[in-house]
Amino acid sequence: MTAAFERERRLLDFAVASLARRPAKNLGLTLVYALVVFLLGSVMLFGSAIRREAAALLADAPEVVAQRMVMGRHDLAPAGDLEALKGLRGVRRIEPRLWGYLWDSAGTATYTLMVPSPRDAARAVVPGEAIVGEGVARARHLAVGKPFFLVSPAGKFLRTRVKAILPEASTLASSDLVLIDEASFRAFFDLAAGLWTDFAIEVANPREVPTIAEKASVKLPAYRFVTRADMRRTDEALFSWREGLALALLASSLLAFVILAFDKASGLTAEERREIGILKAIGWETSDVLRMKLWEGAVVSGTAFLTGLLAAWIHVFAFSAGLFEPVLKGWSTLFPKFALSPEIDALEIATLALLTIVPYTAAIVVPIWKTAVTDPDTVMR
Repeated sequence: MTAAFERERRLLDFAVASLARRPAKNLGLTLVYALVVFLLGSVMLFGSAIRREAAALLADAPEVVAQRMVMGRHDLAPAGDLEALKGLRGVRRIEPRLWGYLWDSAGTATYTLMVPSPRDAARAVVPGEAIVGEGVARARHLAVGKPFFLVSPAGKFLRTRVKAILPEASTLASSDLVLIDEASFRAFFDLAAGLWTDFAIEVANPREVPTIAEKASVKLPAYRFVTRADMRRTDEALFSWREGLALALLASSLLAFVILAFDKASGLTAEERREIGILKAIGWETSDVLRMKLWEGAVVSGTAFLTGLLAAWIHVFAFSAGLFEPVLKGWSTLFPKFALSPEIDALEIATLALLTIVPYTAAIVVPIWKTAVTDPDTVMR
């Protein structure tokens, strides 16, 4: 065991010395290698982190949301349907909700106007007050105590004063949010009493959520019932699609790296071929030459992979992945600013290694083996 370890250590020493004799070539390859790992790693780490953030936010989402559908589109829900849902066994609470969208030409962005839940005392507002998200405050240059004006599509004017700005910890879901009271909401959108946007259903036993949704759909067939699990799957699919789109755009970079790796490995210089011939002439076995060259590849791969992965980690978790933020977050104007929670996914790291290390390793083995099995005299000539 000790002799085998010592043999591999000497091969590694020789491989490092061999790399040092060609610093410019190997440094250039390592930098390109690290850049590819950085780009791919940034997309994968950011996509995974933002999916975790979305899943954490959905933990507080309603267990079931009931939405009235007319001709395949979301329509207002009358209060009478609320009473029909209250009779379902297993339903703990049903809360009608008011929310809608508004294009604001002053902020050149679309806001989500919403009436806060009566049970959410921290977000309670009275007529003339509003609580805004961080993105809205940034777009309109707002601060606590400043006046905030909105104009409806029908030309109605809403004048409020900013009571508070929602914390950045919730900005992934609240960046474009504007909270106002119910009376102001109905007057602003000219919405009659007894009409609601949708109903949030709280179920006594979480395991019965699919059953409750199925029973409710039988009672109110004109409604669509969206469970928290449905929302989670939608978010997962959305962010996975965006991550896949970014990776597809970077496929050309990966292809260019593979071409570079094959060119580097297959285009052995005369000096490298002569070195292999000398090693064979002085008694090295073909397996020794291959192991030594694999150690060279491991040094280059390991250095480039760790450097690229570390740079991707800093890019994502220290600088919020500024290069890919518009693609993966998806907001058109009000990009939310939030800190992502660092976490390592072993499967993602393994996938990244498979995409980068395996092509390079395959590129160096075949041409070096062909040179190593050739007669030393022929190689040196």
